[in-house]
This record gives sequence, C-alpha cells and structure tokens, in this order.
Amino acid sequence: MSGTVLTYDPKKFSLAIGGYIMGGFADDDYVTVERDEDAYKKYVGVSGEVARVKNLNRAGHIVLRLMQSSDSNDALSLLAVLDEAADLGAVPVLARDHSGRSLFAAAFCWVKKFPKAVWKKDVALWEWSLDTTSLTVYTGGNTQ
Repeated sequence: MSGTVLTYDPKKFSLAIGGYIMGGFADDDYVTVERDEDAYKKYVGVSGEVARVKNLNRAGHIVLRLMQSSDSNDALSLLAVLDEAADLGAVPVLARDHSGRSLFAAAFCWVKKFPKAVWKKDVALWEWSLDTTSLTVYTGGNTQ
C-alpha cells in the first residue's frame, strides 16, 4: 500500500510458557520458532512428473536467548527440574506479536536441555531450546 507505514514493536511481543510470561530477552534475535520438518515432501519421477506427500509431523522447536540476569531463567530451570524429577514439565506455549498478526502455539512444550552457562565480564546470553508437540503457525504482517 502506498503511503502506509507499518510498525513492529518488540515491546509488544509476548512469549508465555506454562502461563509464565518470559522476559529479559537478548537484544538481537531473542526468540526463534519453527517447525521441525517441511509440510510436504516432493518426489520427481524419471520423466519429470512431480508428486508430493503430505507430512503429518507438525512438531516444532523454540529457541530463546535470555540475559543471564533474567528471572525467566529460573522459570525454565524449574520447569526442566520438575520434568526430570516427575515428568511435569510439558506445558502449553504461546508466542504472539501484539503489534501484528503472527501467532505460534502448541499444547505442549518442554525444555530440551539446560543452556550452556557462561560467566564473563559482560552480561552473558543463555540460550534455551524447547521442543513442542503439534505447532500451530501463523506468520503475519504488522499493523499501523
């Protein structure tokens, strides 16, 4: 649209894991959400005919990068500890861009492994990896 300015506001992004609103993100690429596999697999025959097979695997993964000072590290650590001790760490996840239309959700996600912990002169960034069950994906644009 000519004459339109669309805006993305990082303060209007939210990530809720098990009802806990994550915060204390890194300053660059702080959350990545994607499915594990392609939606379709393509087959090309010897004569060039093309067929595709629908992949029913809708599982995905989420990577979030948090400052080491973030309280969200405690929430994710508790989730991982509960999962290891009593299989209680599979919780719902919802990522949403409130300044746009993007939405990602899964009925269950869990901490894949604890992040590599690093201490240094500056604030370290700790990267958490989570796996999900069937991931609902809607990648939309932003609003005015």
